[in-house]
Amino acid sequence: MQYGIAFTPLVPTLILWIGLAAIVVIAALLLLGRARGAAIRVGALALILLALANPSFTREEREPLSSVAAVVVDKSPSQSFGDRAKETEEATKQLVDRLKQVKGLEVRTVEAGQADGETDGTKLFGALSSALSDVPSDRVAGAFLITDGRVHDIPANLAGLGFKAPLHALITGRKDERDRRIAITAAPRFGIVGQSQKVTFRLDDQGVSNERARVTIRRDGDTIGERQMVSGQTVTVDVDIKHAGPNIVEIEASPIDNELTLVNNRAVVAIDGVRDKLRVLLVSGEPHSGERTWRNLLKSDASIDLVHFTILRPPEKQDGTPINELSLIAFPTRELFQQKIHEFQLIIFDRYARQGVLPIAYFDNIARYVRNGGAVLVSAGPDYASNTSIWRTPLDSVLPAEPVGVSEKPFYAHLSDVGKRHPVTRGLEGANSEPPKWSRFFRTVETRNTTTPPVMTGADGKPLLLLSRAGEGRVALLLSDHIWLWARGYEGGGPHLDLLRRMSHWLMKQPDLEEEALKLQTQAKDLIVLRQTMGDNVSPVTVTSPSGKTRELTLTAGEPGQWRATTPADELGLWQATDGTLKALINVGPVNPKEFSEVTSTTEMLRPLAQASGGDARRLDEGSGMELPRVVPVRSSTTFRGDGWMGVHMRDASVVRGVGVLPMFAGIVGLLLLLGAFAATWLRESR
Repeated sequence: MQYGIAFTPLVPTLILWIGLAAIVVIAALLLLGRARGAAIRVGALALILLALANPSFTREEREPLSSVAAVVVDKSPSQSFGDRAKETEEATKQLVDRLKQVKGLEVRTVEAGQADGETDGTKLFGALSSALSDVPSDRVAGAFLITDGRVHDIPANLAGLGFKAPLHALITGRKDERDRRIAITAAPRFGIVGQSQKVTFRLDDQGVSNERARVTIRRDGDTIGERQMVSGQTVTVDVDIKHAGPNIVEIEASPIDNELTLVNNRAVVAIDGVRDKLRVLLVSGEPHSGERTWRNLLKSDASIDLVHFTILRPPEKQDGTPINELSLIAFPTRELFQQKIHEFQLIIFDRYARQGVLPIAYFDNIARYVRNGGAVLVSAGPDYASNTSIWRTPLDSVLPAEPVGVSEKPFYAHLSDVGKRHPVTRGLEGANSEPPKWSRFFRTVETRNTTTPPVMTGADGKPLLLLSRAGEGRVALLLSDHIWLWARGYEGGGPHLDLLRRMSHWLMKQPDLEEEALKLQTQAKDLIVLRQTMGDNVSPVTVTSPSGKTRELTLTAGEPGQWRATTPADELGLWQATDGTLKALINVGPVNPKEFSEVTSTTEMLRPLAQASGGDARRLDEGSGMELPRVVPVRSSTTFRGDGWMGVHMRDASVVRGVGVLPMFAGIVGLLLLLGAFAATWLRESR
């Protein structure tokens, strides 16, 4: 119970102050004039003023509230090094047990610092604020951090967090820890395929002096260089960008004796390879309705440098027009098909037949160009089945089918069983309906002796689109020249952009369109393993985390040609996956994770902040056999630390459960007091 006096004035407060001032003046005049009965008169006036102030006796029934202490447990990856995890578990149990023995103290325990691939560094004060967000500052008794001391969200002061209580840090680990790490100081995000990029890194040692390290540089798992380094040395290396897509560069330093962890001995950089310009040569044998479709597709891609020639006037055509009056240039066959043929990533023949423009020897050059890694796409019409077909050249050694005639039967294109799995045709919009939601084609070239199963079929299930390999290169054969009907929207059109773009990029070896591929992706806090295949089943995939732990995942089928599995991405750094044949790499998190930049434990980062609050930062191994200091409740002091003890600030907060009020001048009691004062004054005057 708490007792007191409360005032609820019957008149404005200003009038009370004026009345008080008047009474003081009157009292002074009466006392200075030695008037008789001055005390009785002043007392009567004071009672009148007090009655106007309306005082009341109060009685409050209060329930004391418990003080709150928070225990923040660091569960960051660095806490798994050495014996830190065991120390943390034992210290947390002892500390919570001791805090619960303090009468009137509520204990809140929160875990923080877990790596999820998105958060960089150990952030304990954010977790502390969240744990005490619903607790008024006058109820907070203190906070205890159980950590290795490497915290990355330390505020300038605790007042900014609204925290006015002692902070204690209990540090895991040992004083004499040793560690080595590779730090990336400069690295590009992108690189031009075929060119080199510079990667700069530094070797840092802690607890070690003048010990040389052997540093190995790898690209996509293959060693590309080695060198000797000493601590503090910075080195720049040139890395060739071999392919489009992620080029994973690993830099790994040899370990030292009794090293705390090997996780940060390796740094990873992912450089996305992009092509400067994809040079494409498009040769149209004659003007026709579909020619514009190919040109528009290729010109719409800013990464493609298109060279387009249309044969308007073959050599055998003689119309009497003088050469000097022709407005178009002659076809530079020797320059394109002999001198600069290897500068092109793709050659497209659009309804092209032998017309005496290209000598037979140049077709032999094209076939050799394909076998050496080039790409050819043939968009065939009646020309492919004619006596002047390019099949009847040395190019037949790389083409996947021999023409036998032309069919004018209308048909809907369909995906074959192979096409439903192939990345070029898989999932084309409208393919799953019957018939497909595409316009019809009205002509196809019939073939025989196909060397590869078709990915699309035409009339009577005959091949329409063939994708094949020849040596190191690739060839696509489209056996109809009516793809332009899709582009024009005839009968609703069709997905010509998706199909032609995918086909072109597959020919130019875009990694995402490989038939057999193993890929790693991150989504939120998960690592996704994707396997593209043309087969009916896949082997299990072994995933290796940055710390070296392995997991075997069984993939499940998704859409045709794709299998996938998911596993938590609970570590930062380089993840690897392999099915015994294919290999994939991905870096989870930032290039230089703060969590692994400095992993030796320390008391120095948290000590200034802790001591400013009256607490302290001390190592757990300073105790005997992991015996924690005593926890002492402190009520009126600014110091909450000492030899062998830690203090918590016990608060006197309470909540009112009931209030009793007794007015002093209400009813007969107040009336008697006022009448008594007037009566005393009257009696004194009557004398």
